[in-house]
Amino acid sequence: METPQPIEYSPVEDEKAGLVSEMEIDEALSVRDVPNFAARNLSELGHEVDEFKTFTWRLSDWRNLEKRLTSEPFEVGGHKWRVLLFPFGNSNGQGNDMVSLYLEYGDPKGQPAGWHVCCQFALVMSNPHDPTVYVTNQAHHRFTAEESDWGFTRFSELRKVYVPQAPSTRPVIENETTEITAYVRVLKDPTGVLWHNFVNYDSKKETGYVGLKNQGATCYMNSLLQSLFCTSFFRKAVYQIPTEEDTPSESVPLALQRVFYNLQTSDQPVGTNELTRSFGWKSLDSFMQHDVQEFNRVLQDKLEVKMKGTPADGAINKLFVGKMKSYIKCVDVDYESSRSEDFYDIQLNVKGMKDLYESFRDYIQVETLEGENKYQAEGFGLQDAKKGVIFQSFPPVLHLQLKRFEYDIQRDAMVKINDRHEFPYEIDLGEFLDEEADRTQSWVYRLHGVLVHSGDLHGGHYFALIKPEKDGQWLKFDDDRVTRVLDREVTEDNFGGEFPNGIVPPQAQGPKPQLRAMKRFTNAYMLVYVREAMVDQVLAPFTEADTPSHLRKRLDDEREAAERKKRERDEQHLYLTSKIITDATFTEHQGFDLATFEDRNVPASELPAVRALKTLPYPEFKELVRKELDLGDRNFRLWVLVNRQNKTVRPDVPIPDDPSKTLDVIRNDMAARQADLRLYLDLDPPAPNPKLNTAEQPIMIFLKYFDVSRQTLTGLTKVYVPRNSKVGDLSTIIQEKMKWPPSTPIKLYEEIKPGYIEQMKPKMTLAQSELQDGDVVCFQVELSDRETADFEAQGMNANPITHYEYLQNRVLVTFKPKFDDPKDERLQPFEIMLNKKITYEKVADAVGKKLKHDPLKLRFTTATGPNGAPKTVVKKSQNQQLQELLPQGYIGPAAHVIYYELLDISIVELETKKSLKIIWTGKHNKEESTHSFLLPKTSNINDLIEHHLSKNVTLSPDGSGKIRIFDIHGGRQQKEFTGGEMIGNVSEPTELYAEEVPVEELEAAEGDKIINVFHYSKEPQRWHGVPFRFVVKPGEQFAETKKRLQARMNVSDKDIAKYKFSLITSTHYKQPNTIEDGDVLHDHNFKPDDALGLDHIDKTGKSNRSGERGILIR
Repeated sequence: METPQPIEYSPVEDEKAGLVSEMEIDEALSVRDVPNFAARNLSELGHEVDEFKTFTWRLSDWRNLEKRLTSEPFEVGGHKWRVLLFPFGNSNGQGNDMVSLYLEYGDPKGQPAGWHVCCQFALVMSNPHDPTVYVTNQAHHRFTAEESDWGFTRFSELRKVYVPQAPSTRPVIENETTEITAYVRVLKDPTGVLWHNFVNYDSKKETGYVGLKNQGATCYMNSLLQSLFCTSFFRKAVYQIPTEEDTPSESVPLALQRVFYNLQTSDQPVGTNELTRSFGWKSLDSFMQHDVQEFNRVLQDKLEVKMKGTPADGAINKLFVGKMKSYIKCVDVDYESSRSEDFYDIQLNVKGMKDLYESFRDYIQVETLEGENKYQAEGFGLQDAKKGVIFQSFPPVLHLQLKRFEYDIQRDAMVKINDRHEFPYEIDLGEFLDEEADRTQSWVYRLHGVLVHSGDLHGGHYFALIKPEKDGQWLKFDDDRVTRVLDREVTEDNFGGEFPNGIVPPQAQGPKPQLRAMKRFTNAYMLVYVREAMVDQVLAPFTEADTPSHLRKRLDDEREAAERKKRERDEQHLYLTSKIITDATFTEHQGFDLATFEDRNVPASELPAVRALKTLPYPEFKELVRKELDLGDRNFRLWVLVNRQNKTVRPDVPIPDDPSKTLDVIRNDMAARQADLRLYLDLDPPAPNPKLNTAEQPIMIFLKYFDVSRQTLTGLTKVYVPRNSKVGDLSTIIQEKMKWPPSTPIKLYEEIKPGYIEQMKPKMTLAQSELQDGDVVCFQVELSDRETADFEAQGMNANPITHYEYLQNRVLVTFKPKFDDPKDERLQPFEIMLNKKITYEKVADAVGKKLKHDPLKLRFTTATGPNGAPKTVVKKSQNQQLQELLPQGYIGPAAHVIYYELLDISIVELETKKSLKIIWTGKHNKEESTHSFLLPKTSNINDLIEHHLSKNVTLSPDGSGKIRIFDIHGGRQQKEFTGGEMIGNVSEPTELYAEEVPVEELEAAEGDKIINVFHYSKEPQRWHGVPFRFVVKPGEQFAETKKRLQARMNVSDKDIAKYKFSLITSTHYKQPNTIEDGDVLHDHNFKPDDALGLDHIDKTGKSNRSGERGILIR
């Protein structure tokens, strides 16, 4: 058999329409030499073969063949196949210059629903007298009912198969005769998803599991959540946390319970928005990819706290926590220094390690302390010693973090390590345990999960490979899709390693060259092993009884309600919603028309709404309205409201009681431009006068009362009046309705359109005044000139014309506190209806009145965009109007937001002062409180400390009593203020830090060193928290130094055990030097930028790595 040669492959888009095969001429290789021909022309794809056969079809009289013809059926792998030939091309109208050739499934209609066959094939045209002259092409395809044939529209140019191609002297078609041979290899598909396009794929049906939706960049979280979900012991523990009284968006345990329950019961991918909201994350956090290990640790810490005092108390420790011992043991004397600490996961080196066993041996490698590096043993002086770590126990569920990201000294940057690193399905960890460890049970572990990262340092994608059940199948959890996978996809495909000499291994070959690049950067990042002796407990089958009944009922009820709403949305196109104005809603309305429907400055009126099928006959709809509005036996009719050309919305005509008309017909005939119906409920209407024609019937007029003293405009009633009656006759009706004396003088106005209110002439008839059904007449008690002047002097509207102008310019403004202060109950959002043309002073007066605060001591800040974030501080200006403070170009009341601050001084005086925010970290380097100060720009830092800050913070009784104010420089060190700096010269942003200077620092001896200490997570560039200064003493071993550090930070023994300590030198990317208990920190020659780094999880959420935020779960 010849060595396989590289050939040109056809991408999928070429297989049907594009790639022209080249003539293959090789005297040593005949089409009839099946083994060798297949070795050369059918790439090894790495899939198990079900059956391989060939079929040959001889064709004569080529030029007279039909345009389309098929071969006799032949069987391969239990399936019938045919060759489909278009001798003169299948190019849909293009020239007949091509041969089109396909492999066709023989009986697609006779197969069961959802059938598929995976097949690799080569199609060959060859000279029947010289089978070494041929043209061929290969492909692979998943044959289905939708795609039951596959092959090559441009298999070969027709002229090339008729003409000999050098060096051959014979053509493929000779004497109008040729042979077509199909090499067909049917492949087994144990996972069911080989070459699947995943259209209409059902994860639940195929695997029994569903995926999680990706919110943007939450694949890292999804992969871990699926791993935890499939650890049934953990899931049961989470369900045991009491959450009956919790709110999902505020409770991490309840939100996690809900995600788990939905994963159990849903048929569709499950969302995690509620869970991330419970973390306190905003939408931006969901688009930032984080580290899986860091997320796991923060989540476990949060759940551990929530489990305290519950039936789940201790579950996390029992499941995930092991113990290791760090030791230094003298060689020549009987002395050992050691300490035990808990671990939640183990970080193992990948670079230079062949497999997991080598990584573990590297982890516990013993270092010899000798020569200049001898160990100072207490009571024995300098001694040769052995230094290392050894495991005392491993947890039932072991999380192994493979260190795929490291600092590369050559590139001076962090890089991803893509080296090959093998891991087994089963590993015996007994050899890595201390001699004194409990060995009554085996320490053999089984692989349970592989979390995979595909990509590089700057981004990529996470997915999880998990074996949920003890003897079950491996599944791939890739966000919203779950599929079965082969064993080699779990291990071999994720060991990593570049392909030797750029050659793709056999299982990755084929017509999908993108695998070549993906393979190189896809590898295991985190491994999950379960102890074999405890696998029955850890992965115990999950029963319905394991789910709390309160959770099951709550979520089932919510799901039913959600499904009901979805049905309503899906059926929305079948329904019409009718909003109905009643006499009661009219009397409460303040504004134009009878109700407000669309106004960006004020909310829409709240009106009764009736939802009904579009096909409902009108009489039945009326009865529905009677029932919904509880009208009893009262007579009524409904008027359709229409949008008039003058931009008013008024009743137009009553709907006739026609049983043949449906709601949809009424909407199309009477209000064609409206999506829904707007109606007026006319209760107890007068019977039509049979003696009058339609044009002579009384018209329906709506009356509104403008109360000058109260500055209100309210609906009074509607009346029916003859068209030929005088306008002045309305005064008599009004006097009766208002129960006013007949002598009360009344002025009448017509509400013609927004911005156009006109006084009416009493002697004109309604017809002459062009009044019609649905028009609005406004009235007021007539005022004397003196009364008018008095009202106007008070800034009040003396007539409806000016009041309507106010209504046209009114806007509902939401005022929000710019800064929250729980101690001040006044700092709440509130709304005020204001005229957008009023000046700054009147805005301040209105807000000051609401807050009971001096208007001059208010400061406003504009909002920006639809999200309403604070933008620009407003300067006091006499001519500035409210409309200039509101965001422009956004539609909707939500845009009308202004932020306010309550000041202690007037904004005029504020121009000479500067605002500072001081974060107080006290004695123990913790952010205890925040204090804001407004100080003269000419004062200095000492004034701030002595006269302001010292009165707002509590100093420790045994402390130094001295306060230091500083800024943070580079995240690693403090930039201290000397005290004489002027406040006005402090650079923006003016957020500073303050602490009580430690007594130890003030009393430091001459030989002591004061060093910088800072917090970081995994990489020094990911600093968090507040750096501080610390005294190190000559000859003091780090074990003692660490105790003083613990006291300085007031950290518990449990938490300090999770810290790692490193010496960070000034070189930006130089790897941290780990500090051990026997090291003497004072001996290091500290440069100005050197610091002691404390590596621990960021619980502040204020990490700073190129804009990256640490993971914070509230």
